[in-house]
Amino acid sequence: MFSKNIQNLKTSPVRELIPYSKKAKDSGIDIIHLNIGQPDLETPKEFFEAIENFGEKTIAYSDSSGQKELIESIKKYYQKMNINYENDEILITAGGSEALLFTLMTLFNVGEEVLIPEPYYANYNSFFAMLGIKVVGIPTKFEDNFKLPSRDVIESLITEKTKAIMFSNPGNPTGAVYSRDELLMLNEISKEKNIFMISDEVYREFIYDGKDTVSCGTFTDNQERIIIIDSISKRFSTCGARVGTILNKNKDFMGYILKLCQSRLAISTLDMIGAEALYRCLDEKYYQSVNRKYMERRDFLFEGLKKIEGVVLNKPEGAFYCIIELPVEDATDFSKWLLGEFSYEGSTVMLAPAKGFYQREELGLNKVRISYALELDRLEKAIKTIELGLKKYNSR
Repeated sequence: MFSKNIQNLKTSPVRELIPYSKKAKDSGIDIIHLNIGQPDLETPKEFFEAIENFGEKTIAYSDSSGQKELIESIKKYYQKMNINYENDEILITAGGSEALLFTLMTLFNVGEEVLIPEPYYANYNSFFAMLGIKVVGIPTKFEDNFKLPSRDVIESLITEKTKAIMFSNPGNPTGAVYSRDELLMLNEISKEKNIFMISDEVYREFIYDGKDTVSCGTFTDNQERIIIIDSISKRFSTCGARVGTILNKNKDFMGYILKLCQSRLAISTLDMIGAEALYRCLDEKYYQSVNRKYMERRDFLFEGLKKIEGVVLNKPEGAFYCIIELPVEDATDFSKWLLGEFSYEGSTVMLAPAKGFYQREELGLNKVRISYALELDRLEKAIKTIELGLKKYNSR
């Protein structure tokens, strides 16, 4: 009765925990959500002020390609990084998710292959399944902080059906940041094998400790193959305002994307007005202050977790996630147990089992992803809850 594609959709790694979470909440337990990358920093006031000053009596459709003023502001944002796009090389989408979906719809036929370093953002799987795209995982190692393997390893995975290499940098769920040399390697592979590079850069501002990396938009020798996916969600703590961006210099590709944009008419006029104000009004000082806040949380979480017996983790280099290895056989079972049977001072934690971020689920069985987009007092309580929870769970 229903399509094979829709039946093949994988559930998120957290979906099976929702009944346990609901039951815990209903019983009065405070849940510390380490499972979701929802920034808790205040959305800058400029977003709301721009909407309040909208001034029009009717909220009309915006241009399918996006509000011109927003496109101009995004163009200037990239120019500050010495990356130059023209207006018709920038299209506004309903969040980074639609940008990615439209990109995949434009590039791939059923059965064609995408290379992607694993572990990777679990929601990508929904798009792959809907479109019948075959995922080929590029192996990375937990103990190497998820750095890319050698060029030979990556090229050995390429077949005549490979259409693109796709990745997020900084990485969700790993917190890894690919170095300039790693990205240059991918760029060379893209050129020589004539395959696209899909670079998800929504966490671009969250890079710590002076890590040597760049936006793929700086590779001027390959810009027709390089597709950048971007969004305001994390950068400005505006996840609920669905404003994303596709940037590319391939006129044919962008023409097809525009057709998809036209098919859904337009995205929210008010969200774009707020987004334009953020890009126009906020400067490097804002990005630096947010970066310092997340780095402080990163350091706090890392120092706290590494003191817990049996817990193994790398120090995240960017974004606000990390993968941690737990002294348990089944991290999903432990996560359910925390929600269903354990609390500390009226609180428990919700984790994201890492098996859902791997193409080969067995690689993530004893691991979880943690988001540290929380205040320090919440992180402190979460760390203590995990420590005490592990002791009790393993002593049963």
